[in-house]
Amino acid sequence: MKRVGLLGGSFNPAHAGHRHISLEALRRLDLDEVWWLVSPQNPLKPAAGMAPLAARLASAEAVARHPRIRATAIEAKLGTRYAIDTVTALQKRYPASRFIWLAGADILPELHRWHRWRDLLARVPIAVLARPRYMGAAMRSPAMAWGRRWRHSERAAAQWANWLLPAIVVLATPANPLSATALRTLDPHWADRFVD
Repeated sequence: MKRVGLLGGSFNPAHAGHRHISLEALRRLDLDEVWWLVSPQNPLKPAAGMAPLAARLASAEAVARHPRIRATAIEAKLGTRYAIDTVTALQKRYPASRFIWLAGADILPELHRWHRWRDLLARVPIAVLARPRYMGAAMRSPAMAWGRRWRHSERAAAQWANWLLPAIVVLATPANPLSATALRTLDPHWADRFVD
């Protein structure tokens, strides 16, 4: 049974922070691979300022630089828009794999706005990886208030494939303050390096 972490996002652009939490997840969750799901268009983010999918995927491939981190635009191929639909399709397509959703702590405060988010947590465990400045809001979020009763100990994180669902684990990871927003501010034309 292959153990796969799913890290969804815009990757606008991808950066070392994405790689950092992926490496932590590989180690702490005893994963075989991490798949970066480069979203065609996040339903909760404006299209304005979003680089083309090809540029974002190319930036993810350039940053991943690890044989067990795979950047993919599989949501575009599957025709899925929401995480719940993507996970459902992946579970059908890869029945010999077990999936866990990886989320930076900055995602948790908005998780309750995701389409059918409770169904997502009923389909896959979620691992929340610490990000500077976001842990307080993450722990007070509506999603954590709902999911707290199914929270597992960080010490048992590598056992996630055996947990009953829903299940959530919070991993205290070394801080990495990088953000795509800050990188776009520093280099608004970053995508030009990745388009023909």
